Amino acid sequence: MFQLPPLALYIHIPWCVRKCPYCDFNSHAAGPELPEDAYVDALLADLDADLEQAHGRPLTSIFFGGGTPSLFSAKALGRLLEGVERRIPFAPGIEITLEANPGTFEQAKFAAYRGLGINRLSIGVQSFQPAKLKALGRIHDGDEAIRAADMARAAGFDNFNLDLMHGLPDQSIDDALSDLRTAIAQAPTHLSWYQLTLEPNTVFWNQPPVLPEDDILWDIQEAGQALLAEHGYAQYEVSAYAQPDRAARHNLNYWTFGDFLGIGAGAHAKTSSPDGLIARSWKTRLPKDYLAPDKRFSAGQRVLGPDELPFEFLMNVLRLTDGTSAELFAQRTGLPLSHLVEGRREAEKRDLLLADPQRLAATPKGQLFLNDLLQLFLS
Repeated sequence: MFQLPPLALYIHIPWCVRKCPYCDFNSHAAGPELPEDAYVDALLADLDADLEQAHGRPLTSIFFGGGTPSLFSAKALGRLLEGVERRIPFAPGIEITLEANPGTFEQAKFAAYRGLGINRLSIGVQSFQPAKLKALGRIHDGDEAIRAADMARAAGFDNFNLDLMHGLPDQSIDDALSDLRTAIAQAPTHLSWYQLTLEPNTVFWNQPPVLPEDDILWDIQEAGQALLAEHGYAQYEVSAYAQPDRAARHNLNYWTFGDFLGIGAGAHAKTSSPDGLIARSWKTRLPKDYLAPDKRFSAGQRVLGPDELPFEFLMNVLRLTDGTSAELFAQRTGLPLSHLVEGRREAEKRDLLLADPQRLAATPKGQLFLNDLLQLFLS
C-alpha cells in the first residue's frame, strides 16, 4: 500500500499595509478594518471542505503566510488555531510559524501570539539600509527591524527567521555584506537569504530598477555564503541557512515532497491519497470572492500523472543541499526508482548529480545549474 507522507497546513492571510513593488504573492493592501471574524469563519469552512484529505494524519507544522499575517489580532488567530485543532489533531512538538513585518511589531501582541502556541516567527526584513528599504517599498526602517528581533526574543520566541534579500537596486558587495552582518548580529536561529528577482505582474517587472551586474551578484553570493558558514549557519537549501537543528520543519516537509493542505485566498496544496493519487490544488484568489456567501473555496485541482511525478519530486528535493535518500522517491511517489535511471545516468555523466546509488543529490555544479539538471527528468 502507498505510504502517506507527513501532513502540514498552510494558512494564507492576504492583506498587508502596502503592496511592495517586487512582490508577486497574492497580497492586497488592507483597508481601515480587516474582516477578521468573517475571514476566520471562511478559513475554518474551507478546512472543513478539505478534511477528508487528512486521512487521519496529525499536523506536523502550520505556516501562516501572506500578505502580513501579523496584522491579525491574537484573538482572531487564537480562535482559528482552536478551530483547526478541533478538526485535525496537532502532532507533539508541532512547529507553528507566523510571518511578520517589522512595521507591525507590538510587544504585547507578539507575547500573546506566543501564548497561543505559535513558536516560530519569520520576520520580513529584506534590508537594514534606508535607501534599499525605500527602493523596495518597505514600511519599516533598519532600527525597527533590529527592534523586531529584540521584541521577538522578549516575547518568548527562541526560534525565529530573518528574511533578507541581496542583489538589490544599486547594491554593492559591501552593502550586501553589511546587511548580512547586521542580520547575523541579531542572532536569529534561521536566515532566508536570497537574490531579488523581477517577477511578472509586479511594478518592478514593468518598471525595472537597475540591478547589480552578474559578476557582482556572483561575488555577493560567494562572500555571503562564506560569512554565514563562519558564523555557524549551515546552508541546507538554495536560500535557507540555519543553526544546528533549526531548519524550518514546515519547509523541509515541502521540499521532501510531503503533503500540505492550503486554506485561505489563493492558497495552494499538495495532497496524496491512500490509493497513491497525488494532486495539486488551489483556492479562490481574490479576498472578496473568497468571502462571498456560499462561495466554493476550491478554484481548481490537477492530479499528477506518473510521467510528471519524477520531475515534481526532484524539483523539490534537489533544492536541498544534501538532497535526500533514494528510497524516498518510491515512498513519496509510489513509483519504482527505475523511473529515474536514464535521467540519473545522464545527470551523473554531466557532473550535475552525485554518483551515489543511495542518494539523490545535486553536485555543487548541479546546484548552480539546477534548471538544467531538472530538464533531464522531464518526460
